[in-house]
Amino acid sequence: MKRLIAVGVTDAAASRRAVDWAVRRAQDRRERILLVSVVEHGAGIGGESALVDAALAATEQLLDDRAAMARAAGLDVTVRLARGRPLEQLLEISRDADLLVIGSDYSGERHARARGPRGIRVSAGAHCPVAVIPDMDLDDRSGVVVGVDGSEVSEHAIRFAAQEADRTHEPLTAVAAWSPFAVPLEIRSYPEDYLTNMQNLTEETLGLSLAGLREDYPDLQLRSIVEAGYPAEVLCREAERARLVVVGSHGRGGIARFLLGSTSQTLLDRMPTAVAIVR
Repeated sequence: MKRLIAVGVTDAAASRRAVDWAVRRAQDRRERILLVSVVEHGAGIGGESALVDAALAATEQLLDDRAAMARAAGLDVTVRLARGRPLEQLLEISRDADLLVIGSDYSGERHARARGPRGIRVSAGAHCPVAVIPDMDLDDRSGVVVGVDGSEVSEHAIRFAAQEADRTHEPLTAVAAWSPFAVPLEIRSYPEDYLTNMQNLTEETLGLSLAGLREDYPDLQLRSIVEAGYPAEVLCREAERARLVVVGSHGRGGIARFLLGSTSQTLLDRMPTAVAIVR
């Protein structure tokens, strides 16, 4: 059976970008698309039923319009109009999806705009990888960036990123950053061999993580970056020129469900480009 991409649909501009992103991916990979919209239950206040009915009708029309666009691209498309809490509904749908795509109203640091935590909560709780698409024009971007830390979930992120880069014939940049051990202020410098060993160890970890990619993706353009610094900062810097950045939902230490690691949460907060969270 074809793999399934589920897309959260609203009337926001970022949602339209999310649908466009999912349609392009589904065309390349011959995947099915499920377009999902959620209308919340009313509070039971008098006169509310007319508002709810109007919302349902408008949302159904929105789904039909988006579905027609996707079908015009030759895709197998289904729609679902759900009732309830959007977060709960999207997490439930993620159980049967291979990828969940949602939009973010973030449009870059120059256009600081308040945005809710739903993207972070969906990414933290989903049962499948989540791609969060910002309200930004990414057509002039190229390349995929992936964060690597040697954890099991990082290995999944690498595979996801390599598939994306190979699909679009774009370069893949693998980033591994390390931070030195925090020391008291009176210690003003680190032993030279300590810094060298940290760099070498991180390079070794990255090399092991990338082993086999050349064999699986012989045409893949692969670039590696290993440097001292906070992983989120290095990834955000590299992702400013990329079409997509991919990270695991949490790092080596593991994290409880419905919480993200600091790196993935920072990327979703700053949104330097489209972000994929893999678990």
